[in-house]
Parts: sequence; C-alpha cells; structure tokens
Amino acid sequence: MKTRYAIGLLSVLVATGGLLGGQVNAAAASMDRNEKTVMVGGAAMYPSKNIVQNAVNSKDHTTLVAAVKAGGLVDTLSGPGPFTVFAPTNEAFAALPAGTVDTLLKPENKGTLVKVLTYHVVPGRMSSQDLMKAIKDGGGTAILTTVEGNKLTVRQQNGQLNVTDDKGGIAHVTISDVFQSNGVIFVVDKVLMP
Repeated sequence: MKTRYAIGLLSVLVATGGLLGGQVNAAAASMDRNEKTVMVGGAAMYPSKNIVQNAVNSKDHTTLVAAVKAGGLVDTLSGPGPFTVFAPTNEAFAALPAGTVDTLLKPENKGTLVKVLTYHVVPGRMSSQDLMKAIKDGGGTAILTTVEGNKLTVRQQNGQLNVTDDKGGIAHVTISDVFQSNGVIFVVDKVLMP
C-alpha cells in the first residue's frame, strides 16, 4: 500500500509538471536568488537540506511530520521535487474538529490522509515573489493546481499572502520563502481541505 501511494504521488507530480509550465518556469527563475537560512519552530531551516530534513527539526510542525510519516510520503518529499509546500502548524491541526487528526492518522484512513497532505503541495518551486507575480498576472488572484489535483487560490490582502481552499477556508501565510534543496515552504495557520 505504502509503495502504491508513493508511486501514485510521483505519477501525479510527473503528469502535472508538464501542465504547469508557467508555475514551473517562474519557479526556475526564483532559484537564482540569494536563499537564506530561516528560523521556523525554533530551528534553522537550511536551504541545503530537503523539506523532510528541515521539517523534522521544527517544533511547530510535529503533527505535520507525523502525518507525512503515516501517509508514507517521507521518501517523496525527500526526493528532488521541486515542491512548493503550504505547511500547517501544530496549532492549525489542533484547530480541526476534535478527533480529526487521530482519525486521519489511522492506517485505514491513509488514502484520505494522503489526499489532505498532497493538497498542501504544488509542483514546482514558487517564491513569494513568484506568487505575487502570478497574483498580478491573474488580476488579483493566482490559481494553483495541487499535487492532489484540486485548486488553491492565493491572494494578497493587507501585505499578507492568503491561501483559500476548495471549501472556502482561508489560511494566512505566517512565514514565507523557507527555501529547501528541493523546494520552498510557506508556513500557514490553517489546514487546507480539498
């Protein structure tokens, strides 16, 4: 089962990579910028390490790391990518209805867990500058296709990036441009739901 989900995710990444040319091209342009070490959850996030190597050190992302492990996505998110990840904090997971996280982490709910997790991942490497350009080009809205297959809507309001999910939930980006060797992380304050 674990291998099937990892292969499925990789297939989706390969399949959607060609469909998101604008996002991927914008992401490639961002790789030339000076990438700095950023502090997240009390730990340094090094641009030379991959998403998983950095995330395991953030005390604000222990629930996300546990979910990634339970979903069998460690190898995928340690791979070359590149990925843009909207990473919910522990507080974001805690704000879900009581019992939601425990239910998602059960082996029999792995498919649902993978769907929720991959909804937070966009193929390609997009910095905040890339997102701002996409928002401007989109007339105030950037529509991103996730690895899961559904859309996220990104807008800027009062100088802050906000991400809206398919259900109308809005996550605020609290830390942006956390560069990794295989992508970039945006810390968000809400779990996005497909």
